[in-house]
Amino acid sequence: MSEHLVTLKPISEVARYMKNLIPANIPKTYALKPMFEKIASEENIRSGVIAFRDFLYLFCDRLISDGHLYAKPPKKPSGMTDFPFLHCITNLLVELGFHGELSENSNSLLVAKMPLCTASDKNGKKTSAKISAPIRIDCFRFLSSCGFVFRGIDLEKKIFNISETQPLEVFYPNAPRLLTGLKALSVADRELRDGRAFWNDHNLLRCDYRLLKVEKSDVTDVLKDFLYPLPEKVQAFALKLHHRYIDMGLTCTLSILDDTSFSYAYISQGRKNLSARDKYQQRVWAFSYSMRNGYSLFVRAKKTDEYADVIEKFPVYLQEKIAAGYGCYRKMGGSRCEGNCQGICLPLDESILDIAGDIDLWLDNEMPSSLRK
Repeated sequence: MSEHLVTLKPISEVARYMKNLIPANIPKTYALKPMFEKIASEENIRSGVIAFRDFLYLFCDRLISDGHLYAKPPKKPSGMTDFPFLHCITNLLVELGFHGELSENSNSLLVAKMPLCTASDKNGKKTSAKISAPIRIDCFRFLSSCGFVFRGIDLEKKIFNISETQPLEVFYPNAPRLLTGLKALSVADRELRDGRAFWNDHNLLRCDYRLLKVEKSDVTDVLKDFLYPLPEKVQAFALKLHHRYIDMGLTCTLSILDDTSFSYAYISQGRKNLSARDKYQQRVWAFSYSMRNGYSLFVRAKKTDEYADVIEKFPVYLQEKIAAGYGCYRKMGGSRCEGNCQGICLPLDESILDIAGDIDLWLDNEMPSSLRK
């Protein structure tokens, strides 16, 4: 079988994709978990998170314009967004925030150690640094182009070492409060992130402020953030669909893998304690956002033989989509998985409004008979 190579997207397209995942509407007030009290006041942390969110918009814009100068493609990419530079700069930011100590006035971070940049293990034995020296200098230079200032390193050098005896000082003059936000978000990312199965190491670049909150975020509010870049009528359609099937008894599960998805599954009363992964595996349909398909509605139709008469009344376009079905392309010709097992894919754009009623009827017929309206 011939090997199917992944087509890596240009870094500018990846940056546009990432920019849509940054929360546009972060509340000005919310209670923080007690563990963050030692970092700064709640007010300063909340304003720092917003400053960091604003930095991420600049970060993505800089990637769109200049990212090709820094983010070099790997020889064998594992996915459409597989730029080692992105993994490294995210982890470098977490290193700075997690290990850095805020100054008394919170205008700088003092960083005495960066384990991922150190070529030795905890016993002092020499090993390869997780963030290699050449990529490390590119990361620092890129962050410098985005407004960071680093005292203690010479960005003109090709390679430099992080010395524990000479702490690095980090500044962000345009919005010093950003450093407080970076500190809190980095601690949350290291200490509060749920299991790796639903974890992505670009999480810091999503500015997931909800990890800091005492109160668990309502999934509807998270979905609203997810839908925000879409036209208002499409947002309204998606939210109506969400409420319809939540009211019907389905469970909505957020997952972040190669894509971001809100999946809907019927979980019987005796199985409510299933893991997020197990709930995801039982999904009937899902909203998704990915580099491959953009914003989409996926339906894992399994009962179409039972309501063929209903399908005959659908628009031809929808009939053809349902007739084509879905399945694993990877089993055909030895190609790499392309996500077709996710279900029948419909673009989540204004075209979907013309078949909104048909989608309601279609999904209703996929529900257990006890739930149908």
